[in-house]
Amino acid sequence: MTDRLRLADPLTAVGRLPRGAAVIVREFAAADRARLAARLRPICRRRGLRLLIAGDWRQAATLRADGLHLPEHQLRRGSRPWAGYARHWLITAAAHSRLALRQAMTIGCDAALLSPVFPTASHPGQPVLGALRFVRLVRTAPLPVYALGGITALTAVRLAGSGAAGFAAIGGLSSMSRS
Repeated sequence: MTDRLRLADPLTAVGRLPRGAAVIVREFAAADRARLAARLRPICRRRGLRLLIAGDWRQAATLRADGLHLPEHQLRRGSRPWAGYARHWLITAAAHSRLALRQAMTIGCDAALLSPVFPTASHPGQPVLGALRFVRLVRTAPLPVYALGGITALTAVRLAGSGAAGFAAIGGLSSMSRS
């Protein structure tokens, strides 16, 4: 996930992601978000990555993105204004509870990013799920779940065998842009 405060150079980090990964452009308030996405698009295509735009299906359509990532508050609406594009899109959602996981499945999301699993710099002092609660939620989830929040090489090991579909990261990618 892009986040200019915690990942100043997303282009370099994206250039090092493994084939099949997805990039979520998430700077909701950035005036040049479309320009960032347009710069990421050819890198993603060349490397076999999927490009998703967070929260704005119109921008995703205009940029010919590969999908849409919904903030949890958009799940509660229950509407699907992007349905005409969804045939070929990957639709993911942010989730912080069992209810949000069910809502994501109900509106047709392909996967959810469940967070925060561990303490994270982006939400200091906020309650976390922890490994055990994360595993319980994953095992009862009606759709594939990715772990997000405090994911590092060390914390990822704690989720081995959890049933998670994979990992999502913001700060964990910052070392990729420096190495």
